[in-house]
Amino acid sequence: MSETVAVVVVTYNRADLLARVLDGLAAQTCAPDLVVVVDNASTDHTRAVLDAAPDGLPLERIHLDDNTGGAGGFHVGVRTAYERGLDRIWLIDDDVVPAPGCLAALMAQDEACLTSVREDLDGALVEKAATRFDLDNPLAIKPKTSMVETDFGTRQAMPERVEVENVAFEGFLVRREVVTEIGLPDPAFFIFYDDCDYALRARRAGHRIWAVRDAVLVRQLSFDQQHDLAGWKGYYMYRNLFVVHGRYGANALVRLKPWLIALVVVLLSPLRGGRGEARNVVRAVRDARRLRTLSPEAAPGSF
Repeated sequence: MSETVAVVVVTYNRADLLARVLDGLAAQTCAPDLVVVVDNASTDHTRAVLDAAPDGLPLERIHLDDNTGGAGGFHVGVRTAYERGLDRIWLIDDDVVPAPGCLAALMAQDEACLTSVREDLDGALVEKAATRFDLDNPLAIKPKTSMVETDFGTRQAMPERVEVENVAFEGFLVRREVVTEIGLPDPAFFIFYDDCDYALRARRAGHRIWAVRDAVLVRQLSFDQQHDLAGWKGYYMYRNLFVVHGRYGANALVRLKPWLIALVVVLLSPLRGGRGEARNVVRAVRDARRLRTLSPEAAPGSF
């Protein structure tokens, strides 16, 4: 099959990491037809890095006036790639570098929804896409009950592809007909769970999502966001997790689970998390109610 592909990269104040991403894209054995870089109002030397992008890279740069978060950046980037008429759209963050054969391995698969597999700088498997994301059982406090990393341990132990139930926007490849059908990433999330929301929408539309073993992305940073629940990121982690429950919970008990989580976090705050986490979870459970439905600008037919 001969299909065109656009890469969408969202970046914010990580110019040196972005330079590695661009070098990695330029080294792909399957060259992308378009690379859309959405700059979320960076204040570092991101523009200089883009000015010095590798020769021949089909770069389209979008500089936003405000930081709209990863969710807002991917919303703009996917809309741009879709409007340019590309057959497939590959979403990657600014802290992952694709191995030279990554895009070729994805493009060789005749599937509507695919995702790369992440390793760290030491070659260890760190793919956290859920193989089970449970929104049916109200007792599953954390809906991600299993993931590629824990199921297989190493990339070599994986079969050629593994079905997953959510993704990160660090290697997700989607065909344009899926975008037509389900719409765009929802910018209201700002950061966190916009990718999970998009995967759930795709699966509810009947599309399976496959993690491709030989499509390797190398993650440049460690996963440490879970330790920030008392900071500003913690608010978005809680709020957006609660939004996902409200939108996609299979029954009333699952949709009410955020209230139980909030209560437990507040009660335990003197022992763990403190006032900062307690404030975050109270705000989050309140504000999640305002996002029970998909934002109009992300809905099918709105672009």
